[in-house]
Amino acid sequence: MKPVVRRVLTAVLGPALAVTVSAAPAVAVAAEPYWLTHTAAFAPPGPISWTATTYDLDAVPTGGGISVEEYVDGDRTAVRLSVSGLRPDREYGAHVHTGRCGSLPEDAGPHYQDRPDPVQPSADPAYANPDNEVWLDLTTDARGAGSSFATQNWRFRAGEARSVVLHDEHTATGPEHAGQAGARLACVTVPFTDDE
Repeated sequence: MKPVVRRVLTAVLGPALAVTVSAAPAVAVAAEPYWLTHTAAFAPPGPISWTATTYDLDAVPTGGGISVEEYVDGDRTAVRLSVSGLRPDREYGAHVHTGRCGSLPEDAGPHYQDRPDPVQPSADPAYANPDNEVWLDLTTDARGAGSSFATQNWRFRAGEARSVVLHDEHTATGPEHAGQAGARLACVTVPFTDDE
């Protein structure tokens, strides 16, 4: 049996850097509902790896916000993505990735896949699809805000889901291009359920 854990992580970047972390006491129970919210503000690459990083200041301006929520109950996982302060009326692709954000967009690694494609980079629709990955594409409104939601009938493997990456366009689904969404614009490292 694993503990029920509720964590709220908030990272706000401004003149001073403030981080708030709170956790309810662990209680052993038969089921393991788990809820996480991670919120951050975008900034250019720097020494603080747990903030949100923008690699394209035009598409994802400094100070724009991102929030990732995860809810796990048994073998089901739900992920919600919310953004603010981005470009208005613009499409963004978004996926859960295997690596933590770094100074380079590639540092976040490939998309997390429940059934990993033996051929990487993955572009086979049998593996690169919204049932086997977590796709969170969204379109911002006139104020630059937007949100998306995905549910899966599986949970992340321990230590293999570590970030959410915003891409330049909505995700392709066709053969040889499945899962592709253009350039990596920004990234936020997220302490998903089993990445502790």
